[in-house]
Amino acid sequence: MTEITPYDPPTDPLVVLHEDSDIVVVDKPSGLLSVPGRGEHLADCLLTRVQAAFPTALLVHRLDRDTSGVMVFGLTPHAQRNLSKQFEERKAKKTYVARVWGKVAEKTGTVDLPLIVDWPNRPRQMVDHENGKPAITDWRVLKVKGNETRVRLTPKTGRSHQLRVHMLALGHVILGDPLYAEGEARDFERLMLHSEELRINHPESGKGMSFRAKAPF
Repeated sequence: MTEITPYDPPTDPLVVLHEDSDIVVVDKPSGLLSVPGRGEHLADCLLTRVQAAFPTALLVHRLDRDTSGVMVFGLTPHAQRNLSKQFEERKAKKTYVARVWGKVAEKTGTVDLPLIVDWPNRPRQMVDHENGKPAITDWRVLKVKGNETRVRLTPKTGRSHQLRVHMLALGHVILGDPLYAEGEARDFERLMLHSEELRINHPESGKGMSFRAKAPF
């Protein structure tokens, strides 16, 4: 099993982007687990922090520990079921911003590579054309600066570590990634991946809603 950096969750106050009687939307800081891990030392997480302020909050989806950005929670069982279905049916639309290693030559592209857990090195994931689950990511270059590129990533599927492994497969690992980056590319204070925008339909009204949180890098 691959060693990850020690868990030292940030103490930033909860940033609420939106709340109503059915949902709460927050901006998750980097370094904080979405849900509790195994063991008392991994108990602090976004879910428990949200539940401290919104006791009926229920988990809908997750972001990796080191990814920051927009997350939605249901405040009723109905809202949770409705939102979970939107994610399962790919009706929820997510947009990420990342800083990646190297100069990306093309302006836009799509990575279509199936992924599976790399068991001996879990929680790492890897490309596996025979046994992997379908994973598709659209990407667009925003800016090239020095030996790094800022990209916008739009996942069409929701596989674990999808964006991180897809960028690695392109030859442009996400900066600061403790699992996949090496050398200079790893030597950053955090994983440079942020969930910038989430679009969903409100679980009660059905109205389309969009929530954004600016990348802190």
